[in-house]
Amino acid sequence: MSNFSFKPAWWLPGGHLQTLWPNLRKRKIFLNTVRERLILPDNDFVDLDWVQGINSGPIVILMHGLEGSIKSSYVRGILCALKKNGFRAVLMNFRGCSGEHNHTSKAYHAGETSDFDFVVKTLHKRYPLEKIAAIGFSLGGNVLLKYLGETQDNNLLSCAVAVSVPFLLNRSADRMQTGFSIVYQKKLLALLRKKIVDKNKLLSLPIDIDTIQNIKNFWQFDTEVTAKLYGFKNAEEYYQRSSSAYYLSSIKIPTLIIHASNDPFLYADAIPPRTALPSCVQFVLSKSGGHVGFVSGAIPGRARYWLEEKIPDAIKDMICIKK
Repeated sequence: MSNFSFKPAWWLPGGHLQTLWPNLRKRKIFLNTVRERLILPDNDFVDLDWVQGINSGPIVILMHGLEGSIKSSYVRGILCALKKNGFRAVLMNFRGCSGEHNHTSKAYHAGETSDFDFVVKTLHKRYPLEKIAAIGFSLGGNVLLKYLGETQDNNLLSCAVAVSVPFLLNRSADRMQTGFSIVYQKKLLALLRKKIVDKNKLLSLPIDIDTIQNIKNFWQFDTEVTAKLYGFKNAEEYYQRSSSAYYLSSIKIPTLIIHASNDPFLYADAIPPRTALPSCVQFVLSKSGGHVGFVSGAIPGRARYWLEEKIPDAIKDMICIKK
């Protein structure tokens, strides 16, 4: 696999500016997509957004981060880059993230891998001769790495890429309560609270809605919402059973992990050491890059999005070395 390193834009120093720039810049990324609805085994659904223009060749499934969607700039950017490199790119929207509430009380969480497994198997059955790769960002990256560890070499993927993963969910929840990271936490919790309250008007959820309004951090949210919806005793058990860090050593297929030491969504002590990773995993750990940022470029205001330049090439390399 290719060796590469990230050089951050000098005019975007630090993890927070690297994290915020792609969201504040609001690039106009023109992308023609067609939506497909897949009915899941429990009669709920996930929506797939297929990029138009490439009708054959390797398929790349993208999983977004917490409350991401086809509207997210990093999603649109990488989908566009995949198309330019000849891949059939498709976004898997987690349940409830495609603009419509899903039909059951459960939606998605950082350790829920069964929906992704269903999508992979469905696409393989439909396109048995095509290779399938996957990319996961943030929460989606945690789902992907956990899935790889669970399935080991008993899955249908040729390779995978995971970016800005919260390897230890408890340490991510801790990090989000400190410094400027509280701003990210506040915004994400506001989105989650609104979604839960709105969905409760359609379905009677097994949680205390009044309590939801007073939730101030992810520990509280995952205790009052995630644990109750998915059968965990509390947030601590959810984090323990769902953190991808505990599954990394079991990965058996070519995998690239990209992370920044200054990611404001995770404490540095939660980043796994390279010695804990199997030989099929390449770990690119940059000093800078923030959370799903990795913005380079020598001229202020003329940013280059390094992930979009490097990930398609990495997938090409890994597909070639897949036995």
